[in-house]
Amino acid sequence: MPSSLHQRQQQQLLADPYPISPRSTSGYQRSISPFSRTGLLIFLSLMVVLGVLFPWMDMMESFISAGGSSLSKWRDYTLAQAVSFVAKNGTVIVCAVSQPYLPFLNNWLISISRQKHQEQVLVIAEDYATLYKVNQKWPGHAVLIPPVPDTQTAHKFGSQGFFNFTSRRPRHLLQILELGYTVMYNDVDMVWLADPFPYLQGYHDVYFTDDMAAVKPLNHSHDLPPPGKKGRTYICSCMIFLRPTSGAKLVMKKWIEELQDQPWSKIKKSNDQPAFNWALNKTAGQVDLYLLPQAAFPTGGLYFKNKTWVEETKGMHVIIHNNYITGFEKKIKRFRDFGLWLVDDYVLESPLGRI
Repeated sequence: MPSSLHQRQQQQLLADPYPISPRSTSGYQRSISPFSRTGLLIFLSLMVVLGVLFPWMDMMESFISAGGSSLSKWRDYTLAQAVSFVAKNGTVIVCAVSQPYLPFLNNWLISISRQKHQEQVLVIAEDYATLYKVNQKWPGHAVLIPPVPDTQTAHKFGSQGFFNFTSRRPRHLLQILELGYTVMYNDVDMVWLADPFPYLQGYHDVYFTDDMAAVKPLNHSHDLPPPGKKGRTYICSCMIFLRPTSGAKLVMKKWIEELQDQPWSKIKKSNDQPAFNWALNKTAGQVDLYLLPQAAFPTGGLYFKNKTWVEETKGMHVIIHNNYITGFEKKIKRFRDFGLWLVDDYVLESPLGRI
């Protein structure tokens, strides 16, 4: 073999160590090296396309999920499903909230989270905006019970809107009792300073707090207090603990009846609390009732207005109720003045985070 031919064959082998067989020569297309200029351009182009396409696909998937199936899921979520999801040891903590009160809900949740009971909380949303907001941030912890009242504004105490909102409360609680669960109800203008469950002693039907600001002795009776000037007691309807007994159900049914007998009118601007007291008074002989200790569960008229009493009972306070004051902004200011508006500095302690 001539030396020149031998050299050409060796050069071809070095240039192409994996030559195409002669049989596939007709279909052969020149391969592109990933390290060539063309290969690098193709690689960079693919990276740009994928970098734009994949995030967009993720966003679309999230949007479709949030706007479609997940929203319809919460819309169809039943009270039985919701309570079953959140209840621990057969007990659920319930509040009822409309959109204007979401900041108060967050403040209340921070205080409950500090006592490690947040997973037992079920938010009864009184509008779809609240339902979706809570379940978006904290899936499964909100339910809506139709029909939905008009709750687009923060209703003033004594208004018809406020009555329509609060008068739904005994029906919600009765439904939970009928499902066989123990339930604690709180208004969200409350703050937990300690765990209230150790104070729910014995096995009484209904536990409640006095709404009077008059100071009681530390060893006061746990019986239903005597009626006041209007012929009924002044028990607060904003903090109630109920066991799923026939006695507790009887009180809720009587409360519903009293609300129907005393509807709101422009002359008589009623709210749900007098009806609750009449229900307690009229069923007292048939139901095991328990008044919680004042030092642990003081009314706002006592805690925020009697500095001497607060100092004397320091370390005994469990749940503080920001009542005896009306107005959204006034309540927030008072909480701030007493260091109880927790969302200012501790919002991330809430299961909802920033809302």
